Amino acid sequence: MEQGAARERTTDAPSAPPPSADPAHGEPADPAGSGGPRAARVPGRARSPQPGRDAAPGIPYARDEHPHGEPVGLGPRPVRRHSVRGQVLEALRTALVGGELVPGEVYSAPALAERFGVSATPVREAMQRLAVEGAVEVVPNRGFRVTERTPRELAELAEIRALIEVPVMLRLARTVPAARWAELRPLAEATATAAARGDRAHYAEADRAFHRAVLSLAGNRQLLAVADDLHRRSQWPLISAPALRHGVLVADAAEHTALLDALIAQDLTVVQSLVREHFTGSEC
Repeated sequence: MEQGAARERTTDAPSAPPPSADPAHGEPADPAGSGGPRAARVPGRARSPQPGRDAAPGIPYARDEHPHGEPVGLGPRPVRRHSVRGQVLEALRTALVGGELVPGEVYSAPALAERFGVSATPVREAMQRLAVEGAVEVVPNRGFRVTERTPRELAELAEIRALIEVPVMLRLARTVPAARWAELRPLAEATATAAARGDRAHYAEADRAFHRAVLSLAGNRQLLAVADDLHRRSQWPLISAPALRHGVLVADAAEHTALLDALIAQDLTVVQSLVREHFTGSEC
């Protein structure tokens, strides 16, 4: 009898709430993986950054993780290496334009790495990028040779740039209000300042910034990318007399200022003349 009563009491005990109900609030319980209170214990969910494991603050973890809790995808080392490669790339571009890396000379990645105080890997990656841009060429088992630009190559680049940029600039001259052109005057003045100092590296940066600002008014990002790549290629070193190169910089910078003056005055005849001369009579 007692055993039967026990079985009866067990049978009559209230059953646990169904999975769909929250006993405390009467709301649907969070199913596994839905992001509720128990989601952090479910494999495959994102977690909050943990001290000692999150070396790069602000870098989100991938939503998928290894079974041991290590994040997949972004980690501190690739992020740091990419940053170093970018810095080395810009430093090499500056050295190229400034003439510190001599056309025709071969430079090894380990030697350049020692100069920059980094490992050889980001230097090789940066040099490979410069090879794609045509600034250097790979010399097997030795390093990278700085490309020697010929006057003909520079003339060809100038011709291509003119075919792309001149029609765009002339169209913008008819549509962009004078106030917008006036906003670009500091960029033109920056090219004049760098040219006066004979600072070719800073002039190259200011020159590209001016042309990018002008072309950006067209609202065509693909045009901007292609034109900027051609512009950069036209700035790689050319062996010539330093005095002539300084004179070219000063004249080129003066054309920027004169062009802005004509655009602000909406003198389309002068604009057309200056734009065409800017590409046919300048290395930059």
